[in-house]
Amino acid sequence: MRLFGDPATSAVLPTAAERIRSVLAAAHSMTVVTDGLRREVRHLDGGDPMGRLHLHPAEPGGHAEHRPAIRLEFTDVAPTPVRDRVRARVTVLGRLLTPYSDLSAESGADSTCMEFERAELETAEGIAYVGLEELDEADPDPLAAYEAGMLTHLLDEHHDLVTLLLRLVRPQPAAAVVRALPLAMDRYGITLRLEERRGHRDVRLPFPSPLDDVEQSGAQIQALFSAARRRSHRNTLPA
Repeated sequence: MRLFGDPATSAVLPTAAERIRSVLAAAHSMTVVTDGLRREVRHLDGGDPMGRLHLHPAEPGGHAEHRPAIRLEFTDVAPTPVRDRVRARVTVLGRLLTPYSDLSAESGADSTCMEFERAELETAEGIAYVGLEELDEADPDPLAAYEAGMLTHLLDEHHDLVTLLLRLVRPQPAAAVVRALPLAMDRYGITLRLEERRGHRDVRLPFPSPLDDVEQSGAQIQALFSAARRRSHRNTLPA
């Protein structure tokens, strides 16, 4: 994935650990692989499964090799109908220290203890590996639980504003762009997917300053719209 826009401001991105925590916080389902079986766990309801999954550092000397391996798989899917909707895949690997309990929100099961091996974030840029200390220190993005609703509202109710935001793209989109859709939003900005006749590319529009909580999002989004209106160029690309 290529990022376009103002190079002086578009470099601020969530870390891999923050991306992982955000995907987990917003997840509604996951796949659990253990004892040679794959289980589809649904109804997470955006409740971070880490609240019921206790991660422990690996024991020195690999003494947990006899314990059952466990693999948790999460898929981050764009809430808007863009091409190639899978934005990221997250995998958490380790070994069970206690028997596995269903982590769904409606199960009411006790928590599960897991010896942590590593977490993986797979995106279009490649695979990043995150350790336990880095994962523990990272926080989910403050917009993670609200992002899907915010993006679909922007597209369904204010699609003209998506076209307006194209005025901020540098260099300006070429005539080959046939559609622009909101792809992602986090505390640092909005990402648009520019779909061309062949392929697509992504452009990141940073907020004036990072958000600390969701209550600040309205002002920051309006600041982007205001900046776009001040641009003299009128963009006629479809939203």
